Amino acid sequence: MKRKAFKNSQSKRTKVREKPADPSSIPPSIEHGQDPEGSSSIQHEQDPTEPAKLPTAMPSASSLETYQTPLSSRYASVEMSSLFSSQTRFGTWRQLWLSLAEAERELGLPISEEAILEMKANLVLDHKQMEIAANEERKRRHDVMAHVHTFGLACPKAAPIIHLGATSCYVTDNADLIFLRKGFEILIPKLALVISRLSKFAVEYKDLPTLGWTHFQPAQLTTVGKRATLWIQELLMDLRNLVRAKDDLGFRGVKGTTGTQASFLALFDGNHDLVEKLDQLVTEKSGFKFAYPVSGQTYTRKIDIDSLSPLSSLGATAHKIATDIRLLANLKEIEEPFESNQIGSSAMAYKRNPMRCERICSLARHLMTLQQNAMMTASVQWFERTLDDSANRRVTIPEAFLTADIVLTTLQNVSEGMVVYPAIIARHIHAELPFMATENIIMEMVRLGGDRQHCHEQIRVLSHQAGKVVKEEGGDNDLIERIKKDPFFEPIHHKLDQLLDPQTFIGRAPQQVDHFIKDWVTPALAPYQEYILASEHAVLHV
Repeated sequence: MKRKAFKNSQSKRTKVREKPADPSSIPPSIEHGQDPEGSSSIQHEQDPTEPAKLPTAMPSASSLETYQTPLSSRYASVEMSSLFSSQTRFGTWRQLWLSLAEAERELGLPISEEAILEMKANLVLDHKQMEIAANEERKRRHDVMAHVHTFGLACPKAAPIIHLGATSCYVTDNADLIFLRKGFEILIPKLALVISRLSKFAVEYKDLPTLGWTHFQPAQLTTVGKRATLWIQELLMDLRNLVRAKDDLGFRGVKGTTGTQASFLALFDGNHDLVEKLDQLVTEKSGFKFAYPVSGQTYTRKIDIDSLSPLSSLGATAHKIATDIRLLANLKEIEEPFESNQIGSSAMAYKRNPMRCERICSLARHLMTLQQNAMMTASVQWFERTLDDSANRRVTIPEAFLTADIVLTTLQNVSEGMVVYPAIIARHIHAELPFMATENIIMEMVRLGGDRQHCHEQIRVLSHQAGKVVKEEGGDNDLIERIKKDPFFEPIHHKLDQLLDPQTFIGRAPQQVDHFIKDWVTPALAPYQEYILASEHAVLHV
């Protein structure tokens, strides 16, 4: 069967992900018991506004001997895996401690320039410092204080003022907000790229008729390209939701143990203006436009709901798209890319399983469930905070962004290499179109002077006869042949081919595609054109 493959204009190919550093190489943080706000495990670069490359974590047990999440070890991009690494997390804490010390010094607290310079010189943890911090945490059962101690050992002149006036959530929650923002900054252009790839597919196939399906039963014709616009429209909704979630993110800032800023008010001898200025300075140094005006010990976990909700919604969209493609693959109308050496089944050598779309569906289901974790966690935060958010958020938030990253990369790979089989599509149309054309045939007979009810009855009888051949005898749909042999329909015999032209059944589908791409998709993708043009084809790691 002749195949027609959709090809993107760019020919460069590169691996989207390399295998990241062994995530088991950093000892896991241990939950702590004494006022331990430092329990969130989301990670980030040392510079909140400019990602930095940090050294590989120290080796410990072999990755073959300990469990690793397949999200990072098997699927996710290096960029997203690095964002949620221990190196990034603790480097960001140090950057936040530096920003606090700089702001406190600028506002008159007795912090020396030497202390600031010493902190700047030690923002990146080396392997030895990671070992020290891990050992300290085992003793102290408090990850933040373990790292305060470790940072102080590296910066003896700064040790007395590190974490001055702050509570653990100053570093953990502010870092989390940085990671949420950076996570969206990674995902949003990738989503725009998927939309761009599918848009090219939609335009290429805007005129190709195909059976529509309602209830997964044959329905009025549409086009292959028009169907793709339904996918794109939902992805555009997801794009708007992700951008909104990113833009709505603020900073916790410096709020103290229960959000009252009492410790900072004491540091500045009761000067409220200086405390407010400190909050503003640290927020600006961290690259945020605003800090939330009030908080408890933590930022409200409602923010986690607002961040994970659009990711879960994206998962639903991706699942629907991948499911459609899986069903079309069963019909042999459209297939996802299939590599020359790819094996579909260890037993059935002929199989071409839609494993990419199946992976999307599998991970999208997981992504959709994570929003529920965020809602339940937010609902049980008593008063100014409780610690039962900690372990859950350590798992939920990184997994949400890692999973969304994998889903988008896989969807990009699929959208760049979908194979369309026009001959199979035409065969399916031919099998169903005679039934769909009956109304057109009746209308034409009436136009030539026939009785509508009489025409309807004649068509009904012939249709049931043809349906019996298809369903009970396994034959082809011979309705048109029956009409051609029936003298009653002789007035339109010469017009039957015209009445059965699939192009006359697709309505405004091609025009709808053009309008949608021009007026909706192109403006939405305008901010991401540089990224889209520079992007290469997605090649999956496995």
